[in-house]
Amino acid sequence: MDIKDGTTVKGVNFEGLRNAGNPIDLAKKYENEGADELVFLDITATIEERKTFAELVNNIAKELSIPFTVGGGITSIDDVRKLLEAGADKISINSSAVKNPNLITDLAKEFGNQCIVVAIDTKFIDGYDWVFVKGGREITPLKTLDWAKKTEELGAGEILLTSMNGDGTKNGFDLRLTKLISENVNIPVIASGGAGKIEDFEDVFNKTNATGALAASIFHFEEIRIDDLKNELKYRNINVR
Repeated sequence: MDIKDGTTVKGVNFEGLRNAGNPIDLAKKYENEGADELVFLDITATIEERKTFAELVNNIAKELSIPFTVGGGITSIDDVRKLLEAGADKISINSSAVKNPNLITDLAKEFGNQCIVVAIDTKFIDGYDWVFVKGGREITPLKTLDWAKKTEELGAGEILLTSMNGDGTKNGFDLRLTKLISENVNIPVIASGGAGKIEDFEDVFNKTNATGALAASIFHFEEIRIDDLKNELKYRNINVR
């Protein structure tokens, strides 16, 4: 769930955001439908140079029993401690990790790498996958595969890999990118960006080493229910919880 000003939003290719509902109401709905985990990203926290929404995190934690990850504007050990104390199970860092890679190591040493997720927003341009920061607004000189390997070396416990080319398009996960990254690191990789139908999930699990698949708009706008999706994947012999 992408959060802006306390509301869940969703766009296409990181642009054209529209309101998708109250994050707490949606979180409860998704838990009831069988979601394994939820991810809350305060998508303008880095741009606006403010801290992540600890109060909202606390309110979410009161309502959920499944694990959830929180990201956006996290730059220090103190930021992470506040969010974990508020009830988050994991934290996600992106721009701050690119700016200060040692932050990954510092957080992993302080809290354990099991709760440190590095989110990688990436776009395919001129034959290469490039890492973007600041909510997809700024390209970096980092190539995605190199950065993914580096985050593992530094202590990341998980990678949230978002294809900006696929984001919100519902044209399917980026199988090439997901396969490339998931086969070259030894930590879990969550595929994100492009889910539009049940077959997209089947493909990403059968054709890549992704350990999880994240989707937003198809759930927010009730095109697919999570329980229906999981039942269908089980029927197709894909091992889901």
